[in-house]
Amino acid sequence: MKIFDAHFHIINPKFPLVENNGYLPPEFTVKDYQDKVESYGISGGAIVSGSFQKFDQNYLLDALKVFGKNYVGVANIPITMESKELEKLNQSNIQAVRFNLKRGGSESLKNLVELSNRLFNDYGWHTELYVDSKNLKELKTTLEQIPKFSIDHLGLSNDGLNDLCFWAEKGVKIKATGFGRLDFNPITAMKRIYSINPDALMFGTDLPSTRAKTPFTFEHLKMIKDNFSDKAQEKILYQNAIKWYSKVF
Repeated sequence: MKIFDAHFHIINPKFPLVENNGYLPPEFTVKDYQDKVESYGISGGAIVSGSFQKFDQNYLLDALKVFGKNYVGVANIPITMESKELEKLNQSNIQAVRFNLKRGGSESLKNLVELSNRLFNDYGWHTELYVDSKNLKELKTTLEQIPKFSIDHLGLSNDGLNDLCFWAEKGVKIKATGFGRLDFNPITAMKRIYSINPDALMFGTDLPSTRAKTPFTFEHLKMIKDNFSDKAQEKILYQNAIKWYSKVF
């Protein structure tokens, strides 16, 4: 079965890295990633910019060149970026803007609506949110103004699961990633989300699992394979993400 890794990071020290809350991640190159997932059957993926990369795009452009056409980029974009530079990113398989509302290192919340709409209208980009689901209720009015978005790591918190499910029902994509970051059983939550919207969930390794209590292992992937039907697996592991990043495929 094909797998699209909808969420992982590349950390190349040849490019600028910025401490985030006192944290600087260890090196994790394209080769490190490829070696780690060699036996998983991964046929494409989304490289996601972390807080520690801030607004550097060069590491992402470099990684995308190495990976090839089946990989896309998710970038931290400043609201001041000019159209010429955005067009260059768009032509290089970057398809989304990330807002890291949990750790920072991205554009601020006050510019979320304006930048999301600009990038969607001009380039068809969606928005990816690293946000604790327990904060979704207070963000509801803001999020309703974003044309197309996803939420990372199953929303992180059990306290916000009802609000996460609300957005899944509305068609928002939910990344089934970062199992080692959660305070709840990921499979129980995924089954609930899948029953609400079979098109919502997208698997990702979250490698190299920076700051996660438990890093990604093959057991996390096996949990999905052991608890979902073949049809559901195909959606969660491949189809939903392919449609989400359909500008490339």
